[in-house]
Amino acid sequence: MIDKRVASVAEAVADITDGATVLIGGFGEAGSPTELIHALIDRGARGLTVVNNNAGNGHIGLAALLEQRRVARMICTYPRSSHSEVFEEVYRAGEVALEVVPQGTLAERLRAAGAGIGGFYTPTAVGTPLGEGKETRTIDGRDYVLEYPLHADFALIKAERADRWGNLTYRLAARNFGPLMCMAAETTIVQARSLAELGGIDPEAVVTPGIFVDRVVAVPEPMSEREAILRGDRYP
Repeated sequence: MIDKRVASVAEAVADITDGATVLIGGFGEAGSPTELIHALIDRGARGLTVVNNNAGNGHIGLAALLEQRRVARMICTYPRSSHSEVFEEVYRAGEVALEVVPQGTLAERLRAAGAGIGGFYTPTAVGTPLGEGKETRTIDGRDYVLEYPLHADFALIKAERADRWGNLTYRLAARNFGPLMCMAAETTIVQARSLAELGGIDPEAVVTPGIFVDRVVAVPEPMSEREAILRGDRYP
C-alpha cells in the first residue's frame, strides 16, 4: 500500500545531509514551509544550496536557516524584502554566496528540470551583468541567453491538503513555486494543513500529482510568519 505520510516534520527531513541543494517554496510568507525549515535547522545540515524567490524575513524560517550559517549558497530573485535583516548581514560578512536569477527565468529553470529539458533561450538578462559569460544566440533578430535547468536534491513545500499518495492542493497564492519545485527535486517533502483519505480530493482539483511527492506530514496550524515577525520571534 502506498502511504507517503510521516509522523513528524523531524522525520520528514531526517535524510537531508550537508551540502544538499534544497528548493524551498514560497513567495515571501505565502507558501513558506516554515515548520519544515525549522525542522531542517534542528536537523543540523550545513553547507546547503538553497533556492527560493526571496531570502527570508525576520529571524524565523529561511532567515533563521541563514542566521544559523547553514546556507553556503543562495539562489533567488530578490534577496531583500520588507523585513529581510539577516541575509544582508551574512552576505556582507562573506558567509553566503548569492546567485540572482530573474523571477521568470527561475520558474522556467525549475520547469525545465522537471520536464527533462536540457536548456532554453530567454531574452531576459541580455546585456546585463546577469547575462555576462552566458552563451548567446540571435533568433529572428532578437538576442537571447542560454539558461540551464535547476535540479535539486530536495524540495520543501507547503500545501493545503494532501492524501496518502501525495496528491496536493494549495491555498490561493501559496501555490506559487510549489508545483514546479515538486517536479524539479529528487525528493519532495510536503507539509499540509490537512490530510485527506484517498478520494477525499477531487481529482480535478489536484494541482500536484502524487508521483512528484515523496513525503507528506500534517501541520494543521502552521505559524503565521507575519505575526511572528511583528512579535519579534526568533528560531531557534
